[in-house]
Amino acid sequence: MAPPQWVGLKFFNVYGPNEGHKHGMKSVAAQIWPKVRAGETVQLFQSHRADVAHGGQLRDFVYVRDVADVVAWLAAHPQVSGVFNLGSGEARSFAEMAQAVFASAGQAPDIVYIPMPEAIRERYQYFTEAQMGRLRQAGYEAPFTSLEAGIEDYVQGYLAKADPYR
Repeated sequence: MAPPQWVGLKFFNVYGPNEGHKHGMKSVAAQIWPKVRAGETVQLFQSHRADVAHGGQLRDFVYVRDVADVVAWLAAHPQVSGVFNLGSGEARSFAEMAQAVFASAGQAPDIVYIPMPEAIRERYQYFTEAQMGRLRQAGYEAPFTSLEAGIEDYVQGYLAKADPYR
């Protein structure tokens, strides 16, 4: 008798449709969309490190469709067990995400950088990136959606149509 499958997933910065329930924890794309839609300036945090540009803080953003694809693949491969990171495997900046939202809306970026709240400055993570080797070694071969393609699909296919943030 084979041992039962068990899988643990560490989700990185998931963005995509149906984020309304996340409130203040929604992705940057969802949070800035109302301002982009209205043609207003978007605010991002300044960096408080000399080696990181304003808006240059890096996160591993992963499109929710990719997350669903990985979960479906795991369900279809019951021989795979373990703990896996679930991100895109590529760190990108908050500025790049905001620029992608503006581009997907057909607008030039309009971003200002505001001071990071002092309460989080000392604990703020400037870099996250999923190491995807374990999932790849387990046999998952599908590519992950680029930030630009994911944001374009999210903005044009969901946010600009359904616009649940009015």
